[in-house]
Amino acid sequence: MKHLRQALCGFLLCVLLAGVISVPASAISDVPEDFWAKGDIERCVALKYFYLESDGTFGTGKEMSRAEFLVVLCRLFGWKPTAAARTIYEDVPKKAWYAGAVETAYHHGAITSQDGSFRPDALITRSEAAAMLVRGLGYGSIAGLIQDMPLPFQDVRANSGYIIMAYGLGLMDGTSVTSFSPEDHVTREQAAVILMRLHDKLHDPTTSRTGIATGPEGLPDMAGYEAVGVAAAKLTYNGEPQLASLLSGEESAAVRDAVQAAGAKALLYVTGGVYQFREHDAEKLAAVLLKAVEAGRYDGLFLDISGLTSVTQRNELTQAARLLREGLGEQLLYVAAEAPAGKGAVFGYDYAALGESADRLVLRVSRQEEDAVSPLEPPEQLYYGLNRLRGVVDAGKLTLLLTSTAAAWDGESFAPVDRDTLTEYLAEQGAYSHYSGRYACAYLPREGSAVWYLNGQSIRERTQLARLFGGGNLCLSDLNNALPDVLEAMP
Repeated sequence: MKHLRQALCGFLLCVLLAGVISVPASAISDVPEDFWAKGDIERCVALKYFYLESDGTFGTGKEMSRAEFLVVLCRLFGWKPTAAARTIYEDVPKKAWYAGAVETAYHHGAITSQDGSFRPDALITRSEAAAMLVRGLGYGSIAGLIQDMPLPFQDVRANSGYIIMAYGLGLMDGTSVTSFSPEDHVTREQAAVILMRLHDKLHDPTTSRTGIATGPEGLPDMAGYEAVGVAAAKLTYNGEPQLASLLSGEESAAVRDAVQAAGAKALLYVTGGVYQFREHDAEKLAAVLLKAVEAGRYDGLFLDISGLTSVTQRNELTQAARLLREGLGEQLLYVAAEAPAGKGAVFGYDYAALGESADRLVLRVSRQEEDAVSPLEPPEQLYYGLNRLRGVVDAGKLTLLLTSTAAAWDGESFAPVDRDTLTEYLAEQGAYSHYSGRYACAYLPREGSAVWYLNGQSIRERTQLARLFGGGNLCLSDLNNALPDVLEAMP
């Protein structure tokens, strides 16, 4: 037993010296109680993103090298460094303590090898840190597409897309109202604050799953869903607002009962467009909808009126939402609207007012005409919409509407493809599905066309983006046609 204790003590000592066991955060001698980054430093040490110096200090004020920053970034993302299999950079020796992290980060896209050198000992700049963060998240393509977006900082000349995203996602602040100081170096405490901001966003548990059910056949397990819209009616107009049934009374009741039996709220889902929504109709529309919710014994309303562009229509919808909020009381109100687009269009919606009235503001991302081949809900359009509404609508209310049916592009237009047909295509001999990192979307080449569809990875990537903006709420456009791995990946 004595020899066992000696051996165990020796092993623990070796582990401690090797930096595997961290010193308790309370023992950090250079982090006083009133230090501005104290909480984030302590959490970083506890999570083993950072290890203390041999003298028990954190090293506050010490500027980090590019290699050091990359190593802590790998720890945050959970990328396990492996022994370097080959030389990617001419200035990174295979036996260097950071070599495995460099290779791992390279394969995850956090760094590139444009000039063949990494400069591991050079102090990392704020601009370089922003680029590594954004690329590590998988948003290098988005950063390239948004580099012309406005930025309050007057000293940014390069890496603008990365800095826009790092700032827009709340990961890095400016050094003043008009300065980002891109060439300043990052200290250990600054890195700790950045890492914990990202950690908290990626691990935010406040997510929700919702969806729209189009009929009683093929319904998935809806346990864990916050609410499900029952697509039972659409708006019509015959001198005043009316509702036309899309499902029979028995069908809508069957879907409603199935939703409620799963523990979710069943909402009457009503669609409509500009031709069914007229001036001075807000009160009549609200009355018709409230009556239908009550008659159908629903738990609330999901209102989806698309394509509103005029100020009059915007004001009418805003007023209708307020009246519906009052009339529904404690019942749920979901309102769908087109998300702000990259070119600045807002589609006539008063997002702030709708966000005040609705429990969920469901954002529909429209495909841009100049990007004709872009598939379902491109990530950059999701980013544009969420970024434009940051600070306008409570992030916890924003919900992304995702197309759960596939779409075939024939070179000129898209055509919907239902789940059964897509499943048949995927099962055909020689069929091989691909995944586009650019669009975060799966696609199947087929006879001169491409069938685009969201899969589980697509859902996870969109959940991450929503979480980075403080949300994480997703709504599937058609639960009956969603692929199994899509349903499994829902937050």
